[in-house]
Amino acid sequence: MALSKIARREKIKLKLRKKLKGTTEAPRLNVYRSNSEIYAQLVDDKAGKTLLAVGSVEKSIAANKVNKIEKAKLVGKLIAEKALASGIKEVVFDRNGFLYHGRIKSLAEGAREGGLKF
Repeated sequence: MALSKIARREKIKLKLRKKLKGTTEAPRLNVYRSNSEIYAQLVDDKAGKTLLAVGSVEKSIAANKVNKIEKAKLVGKLIAEKALASGIKEVVFDRNGFLYHGRIKSLAEGAREGGLKF
């Protein structure tokens, strides 16, 4: 029997999470995509804490009237800017079971343009 979309993504997510670990020096850049919004957060898995979080619902991003792919790029740039301000230069990218395509790819490119290395 075929897996549902959600079950398939959860299976991929667990496989990825086995390999990816975020540390204080290189936290995990976790991405979540809903139908209308996109969120990114930096997580230190050793301490079990979220260091930074940014979403497309923030006023500076929501005020721009652009499409969802461009919003994702803005979220990537904003999290990179905040990370660099707090002394984080390198991250581990966690696509959270989503395909590296479209908004996920756009967010990653925005974070790279902002100065993050992964």
